[in-house]
Amino acid sequence: MKFAVYNGKEINLQYFPRESFQILYEASRRGEVLCAHCGESVHLYLGIRQQPYFFHITSNSTFSCEAADHTRLQVKQAELASVGSHTEQGGFQIPKSRPVSNNNIVSVWKQTQVVKGISNFAKHCERKMYSILNEDQFPLDSAQYEAVTHTEGPLLILAGAGSGKTRVLTARTAYMIQEKQIDPKSIMLVTFTTKAAQEMKSRLLRFSSLSPAIVHSLVVGTFHSIFYKILLHHDGERWSPQRLLKHEWMIDRMLKEAGAELSLDEKEFPYDQAAQQIGYWKNTLTHHDAVKPKSDWEEKALYLYKRYEEMKKERGTFDFDDMLQGCYELLKTNEALLMRYQGRFRYFLIDEYQDVNKVQYEIMRMLSQHTNNLCVVGDDDQSVYAFRGSDPMFILHFDRDYPDAAVVTLNQNYRSSHSIVTTANKVITLNKNRREKQMEAQFQSASQPSFFFPYDEEEEATMIVTDIQERLANGAQPSDFAVLYRTNSAARAIFERLTESDIPFVIDRDSHSFYERRIVRSLLAYLRLSLNEDDEIAMSDLLTALFLKQAVMQDLKATSILEDCTLVRALGKVQNIHSFQQKKLQKIAPMFRKLTNLSPLAAIEMIEKEMGFADFVKKRGNEGNAIEKGSDDIRDLKVVARKFTTILALLAHADHITRVAADMKKRGAAPDNAVQLLTIHRSKGLEYEQVYLLGAVDGSLPHDFALESFREGNSAPLEEERRLTYVAMTRAKESLYVSVPSMRRGRTAYPSRFIKSLL
Repeated sequence: MKFAVYNGKEINLQYFPRESFQILYEASRRGEVLCAHCGESVHLYLGIRQQPYFFHITSNSTFSCEAADHTRLQVKQAELASVGSHTEQGGFQIPKSRPVSNNNIVSVWKQTQVVKGISNFAKHCERKMYSILNEDQFPLDSAQYEAVTHTEGPLLILAGAGSGKTRVLTARTAYMIQEKQIDPKSIMLVTFTTKAAQEMKSRLLRFSSLSPAIVHSLVVGTFHSIFYKILLHHDGERWSPQRLLKHEWMIDRMLKEAGAELSLDEKEFPYDQAAQQIGYWKNTLTHHDAVKPKSDWEEKALYLYKRYEEMKKERGTFDFDDMLQGCYELLKTNEALLMRYQGRFRYFLIDEYQDVNKVQYEIMRMLSQHTNNLCVVGDDDQSVYAFRGSDPMFILHFDRDYPDAAVVTLNQNYRSSHSIVTTANKVITLNKNRREKQMEAQFQSASQPSFFFPYDEEEEATMIVTDIQERLANGAQPSDFAVLYRTNSAARAIFERLTESDIPFVIDRDSHSFYERRIVRSLLAYLRLSLNEDDEIAMSDLLTALFLKQAVMQDLKATSILEDCTLVRALGKVQNIHSFQQKKLQKIAPMFRKLTNLSPLAAIEMIEKEMGFADFVKKRGNEGNAIEKGSDDIRDLKVVARKFTTILALLAHADHITRVAADMKKRGAAPDNAVQLLTIHRSKGLEYEQVYLLGAVDGSLPHDFALESFREGNSAPLEEERRLTYVAMTRAKESLYVSVPSMRRGRTAYPSRFIKSLL
């Protein structure tokens, strides 16, 4: 049905404001939208596969109401058709009627579009398959077989998405041991995650010719685990596990101790981002004396880097990055020791080679230089960890570093349907710095990759949850679905919508509640104090935004008691601060009571423009890197605020979502059968039946940071963003839905340059 009654007024969806569909949807869930024919409650459908419509929660009066709705629609269309028609009088064309409002403006709803230009799937002739060691349970295609049986000298295996690289690595290891009679103790197999190392061992044990004793004699592990064992063996006291800073809070505490020397406010300075930056410098073998800071923030981070290294040395502690750097220094400075390890290991296999950083690259180069029996497996199209120091040039230039290297390309995708593979190919082939490869699929799905067009983030989340509910009703399992996004903050709306549903879901452990983000929390403090002028927690958050130290809190409390006033009123009486600060506090203190009479959106505007919050964001708004910006958080909060009529309702919503997020973290182990919410980076190496990709618009994917770098002449970040898009698309096995919202963070959005040719 297209007609309903809301707030006592008749609504025709065809002419209802497009930006208000989500508000109408939520009102219908609260029973505030009524059938225009029978007066019963109706819900608004907002999904991916059909246009919006009203429907009865129960089916009692559905047929008669739908018939009446159809008749009413015809009448309305006839009325509109008469608008602008003419009659002739005295030789002149006179309009019969004129529109007296903007109700004749049709609300634009864009239908879901299938990706264009997908060729028909041509099933390949029966492909010849190979086996090794008489193991028919591990069939190999011709390229896989070539990679498995090429055991001597440097080898680059370009393993495209879904091409079976784990099978190749394990089959190659088994072939070397059994067919080539290579001592398993002379083989080092390096992975990037403990899970991948365990998977390798598990698969090797499936070969009937490999006993558990042989498999356990292999050195299989992550870079960190293998190199740490080397350090522990040669200097057990220095590298004792008791000296390891194994928890983030340990590193955070030391950095804050160093930051206190610069009087850095713990609430204000993003120490987590500083720790990430320090890790980047160390993984790229950049000593603190060689760093040339490009900004005030980097200058502070560099100071922390230098002091952090000094403090660790003084206390005899080390972190995970030191395991790599320590092993590099040990082998580089002790030639005899290096030769001993070269005598022990003669064959090296490295997984996910596109993700190696400089220190990992240099260690493996030293260890393998006596034999050059170095086999690396990876896909330059999936190199997405530049922020950790990874560099795709190591895989792109492998045959330059090893001129006699063989290169085998695995171009058969066994994971995704033909249309998904073709779509991903169309995206990634536009990158210039890549090795030429064209992936081919093995099957076709009835579902075609599609784009859908929500109005904004709120509606995007609603449409996805509706689609998941429909598919669950048709027999799908929650674990079939993944929702992928560029940054953690982009998960806010989908997290909230799933929280309101009964669908089990899991979100990345590292993500934090949107309402706990530094800028959001500070802005919400203004709203909290407008309702309760003695809220001490909110006042503590507010002090940071006012550029005041936390010590001022004691003065406020004292003034509040002595002069019998609220903490907010005490703000205007603070002494021992600069005169310009006093004037500002005296100006804004009375404004808090004005906020209570405003809508949440208007209140945020007032806080930002009249109470000085925009100045705080401008000076201290970044989260410490080029990706997370405080101004973006404000725009995100405004999107949420549009849905609420009172400040109390907005704060209640924020508190509820924060509690839900905290409870999910406390519960620990997540349910296996649940929808997955995760960043594209976290999704790498995983696969799902159906994938929803959020925010395929410029500024989101590709991120603003990459676009800004591109405008300055650096195309590398933009190419990495395109690789991220490719990674996201190739996680899908059967179906892929890409969201292209019209608005993002309250501003007009434009389809991502990565997908324009597909629309």
